[in-house]
Amino acid sequence: MVIWIVLGVVLFALVVLALAVRPVVARLPRLRRSALALQRRAAEAESLRSATEALQARAEGLQARAAVAQQRVTLIKAKRGE
Repeated sequence: MVIWIVLGVVLFALVVLALAVRPVVARLPRLRRSALALQRRAAEAESLRSATEALQARAEGLQARAAVAQQRVTLIKAKRGE
């Protein structure tokens, strides 16, 4: 008699567990797609970060060249007496 009660409780617990797990398992494919999309976006962000760093370095170089050009213009104007 005790064995039947124990089996009934165990089976009831397994049924409750299965009912609790079912919605989570149903959402797994959607979660996987979302995870893949996030990984793709992270890769895109990393490539954009690299491109941004390259552009920033180029802009700094151009800024230095512009400063040199401005100094030369100032020297030329000073020589002309303007």
